[in-house]
Amino acid sequence: MVAVFATATTSCGLYKKFDAADQNSQLVNEFAEASQAPVDSTALGNLPWQEVFTDPILVDIINQALTNNVDLKNAKLNIDVAHANMLGARLSYLPSVVLAPNGSGTTASVPGSKMAWTYQIPLSVSWEIDIFGRLLNGKRSAEASYEMSKDYEQAVRSQIIGGVANCYYAISALNGQLALQRETAAIWASSVQMMKDMWEAGHTTSAAVVQSQAQYESILASITELETALHEANNSLSLLVGVMPQTWEIPAAQSVMLPEQFNTGVPMVALANRPDVRAQERSLAVAFYATNSARAAFYPQLSISANGGFTNSLGSLILSPGEWFINLAGQLTAPLFARGQNIARLKAAKAQQQQSLNSFEHTIMKASAEVGSALVTYNNAISKEGHLKSQVEYMAQAVDITETLFRNSATSYNTTYLEVLTAQQSLLGAQMNFINCQLARSQAVINLYQSLGGGR
Repeated sequence: MVAVFATATTSCGLYKKFDAADQNSQLVNEFAEASQAPVDSTALGNLPWQEVFTDPILVDIINQALTNNVDLKNAKLNIDVAHANMLGARLSYLPSVVLAPNGSGTTASVPGSKMAWTYQIPLSVSWEIDIFGRLLNGKRSAEASYEMSKDYEQAVRSQIIGGVANCYYAISALNGQLALQRETAAIWASSVQMMKDMWEAGHTTSAAVVQSQAQYESILASITELETALHEANNSLSLLVGVMPQTWEIPAAQSVMLPEQFNTGVPMVALANRPDVRAQERSLAVAFYATNSARAAFYPQLSISANGGFTNSLGSLILSPGEWFINLAGQLTAPLFARGQNIARLKAAKAQQQQSLNSFEHTIMKASAEVGSALVTYNNAISKEGHLKSQVEYMAQAVDITETLFRNSATSYNTTYLEVLTAQQSLLGAQMNFINCQLARSQAVINLYQSLGGGR
């Protein structure tokens, strides 16, 4: 009989441990193989975040966020919950011990009868023998859930670090653009006044005065938009850090570059470091063990119980003093007919396991796409930044040239002051675009670092 049970359980895989390589999926098999590769300490995703973000102000803000952020605190508490559940699953192998002392007194309604007291101090012990892996799969499922909660905590940590860095550089870019717009507004204010003076002197037209005034109003309007965006960005950063809304003192136009020594790693190996991918793998493991537990429900459960203690009641006799008693029993419970519940539970578990496998494959593909997109975005931002830098330099030269031509227009050129204002406007646009490109490059670095599982 034991040999038959052993053969049956082995063939059904009740004791089998989850292995991603055993799943019927080429993509998951590639991931399982990549996850066994040695850890590359130079891979970008494996670098500590302090080596990627070296700005001391940013480092201080990230440390505050990692201490105060509510989401991260809750993620850590989820680890405590999962750890407690795992300990409970491991302790399920131990016997259950119950002590339940009781006593009672009885008397008859006959005159002169005395109260007869009985008491019992029983100790009950029960122990389930895990022959068919029910407890084993429950324990393994709890362990996988515990590891999944740690992966989730790492994912939240990575998101917080990336979120703080993105807010930091967004505020820095807004500060740079706001300073540039205010400086330009001051220049245009004097230009408008100069245009009015020239119009009164008959050296220009009223159309030029009106156009310069309109451009000045446009700059003032853009300043209010930047101030609103800056206020919202400061509030977002405060929420991430876990403090009341405040204005953060962040230098203008800061940007981040990738470390000089790094590599993105082999694609699938890099994805194996991502906490969200690892968490989805744990979720598949939990579903795998749930299916095994559903299979185990078709097999008998063997439990051993023992009762013992001290009592003065032996049937109809009351002894004084009492005597010790002990009782030992074994019970084998085999399911014969459960109204189809076990069959339904197994079908549902198999379907949920397939859902987890589908989600795992999708997570791997999504992670791969994110890494590719982040890397392309970063490389393109580097190239674009070089072109915009050259554009700013050329536009600055154009402003100098038009101003010189305007001053000499009375002798050799017929350059109007409107051309000078147009050149200044073009320079402002180029400078704003350059700051936006610096922000895009910084965000590409952050996104690439996150997409490779960074944030340790």
